[in-house]
Amino acid sequence: MRDNPYFWDELAMSWSGGASRSFEIYRQHIWRIMSRGTIDTVYMVGYASLFAILIGLVVGTLLYVTKKDGIYPLPVINGIIGGIVNVGRSIPFVVLIMLVFPLSRFIVGSFIGRTAAIVPLTIAAIPFLSRIVESALDDLGHGIIEAAIAAGATPLQIVFRVLLPESAPGLVSGFTLLVINLITFSAMAGLVGGGGLGAVANSYGLQRHRQDIVVYTVIIMVILVQIVQATGQFIARRLDKR
Repeated sequence: MRDNPYFWDELAMSWSGGASRSFEIYRQHIWRIMSRGTIDTVYMVGYASLFAILIGLVVGTLLYVTKKDGIYPLPVINGIIGGIVNVGRSIPFVVLIMLVFPLSRFIVGSFIGRTAAIVPLTIAAIPFLSRIVESALDDLGHGIIEAAIAAGATPLQIVFRVLLPESAPGLVSGFTLLVINLITFSAMAGLVGGGGLGAVANSYGLQRHRQDIVVYTVIIMVILVQIVQATGQFIARRLDKR
């Protein structure tokens, strides 16, 4: 996010033209940086959520079907996948960002910027979502699986025609929680060059001692969280057949 290095001098000089002109210049500048920060945050969270859902849904389903009493027991595979997921969940996000700097550079050509931040955001989200998916499938109970087996369904048919459709409300609630967490993580990514509202709060707020800008970024993030939460609850209620 580029800054105008002469903005604050311009604002100070504009006082000679009256307070209304100074306020207008200030308002335009704040709108510009806030809108840019919001767009960058939505960009990072949107793509990270998409990739995490695609991968986490597969990993979580594998954790469920390969467990000891699953529909396709593979204890060794389950243990390996579960161990990797547990390790991923135990690494603090700030540390993870630094650990994946080389991977970010390899994938997107840089470890700084909004696109580079998608890599650690996705990696942090996959283990979290995998456990949510596993829990949502586990909540269905074995009765529905036994009924599907009695009807002659294959393991793949059970997964795609029974487990995933029946657990849709719980999965949507999990996806909603994932997106909310990624909004928070994106703010931390902004502190180390990831862009977005976190970068706005740091570069324009904390470093310049502008508490008003910090407050604005917090308000926008709260609004984003509320929008995501309300949307997720609405979709989950529509999918719930009970």
